[in-house]
Amino acid sequence: MSAAASSPASSATGRPQILVVEDERAIAAAIRRGLIFEGYSVEIAASGPQALDSARERMPDLIVLDIMLPGIDGLEVCRRLRAAGEDVPILMLTARDEVADRVAGLDAGADDYLVKPFAYEELLARVRALLRRHERRDEGDRPGELLQYDDVALDTGSRYAYRGERRIELTTREFDLLLLFLRHPNQVLPRDLIMERVWGYDFFGESNVLEVYVKNLRRLLEADGEPRVLQTVRGAGYVLRRD
Repeated sequence: MSAAASSPASSATGRPQILVVEDERAIAAAIRRGLIFEGYSVEIAASGPQALDSARERMPDLIVLDIMLPGIDGLEVCRRLRAAGEDVPILMLTARDEVADRVAGLDAGADDYLVKPFAYEELLARVRALLRRHERRDEGDRPGELLQYDDVALDTGSRYAYRGERRIELTTREFDLLLLFLRHPNQVLPRDLIMERVWGYDFFGESNVLEVYVKNLRRLLEADGEPRVLQTVRGAGYVLRRD
């Protein structure tokens, strides 16, 4: 299974194809009904192996992926898809609102997460935003463009980041976030602006998804003890700069 071998399902159906991976039938059915009502084409998988089989047969435009699944859990499903080179947007569902669980999902390659129980309107908003970001992620990026600040670099062609000579693999969301900072070095970016540019919509309530991603991006950039370049400006936002 590879990105080159699979093609988006929407090219055949004319509608965005969403794979919902959820073993609780009532939840899966409710999500499916709502998404179909909104104009999406929806497939259901009730286990990890079934999800991987469905993706191999026809890669969807987006996957809604529960963590707790029979056979293979959602984290492993996500890891296997990313290891195979698939960059399909993945919205992970979790019943646990713990930072460690969210970080585990992001580390596995998920683009976003949603904690159960959730408002259906929020699920729809996140689905729309992920699809928009996936469709527009390469717009404005010249093939092979290299953005650099200090010893941090980002190759928009390969989508690899670098800290000095060290190469860093990024998820889609981590790439988008670092790209935004590298396009605006030494400029304090407010939280709302980052959310709008990277996620494409305002998160509901007091979600700390941005803080989780910033922490994860810092961990990647500082893995070999390098000095911090992604700074927090208390009460204002974040800035890419050396102190």
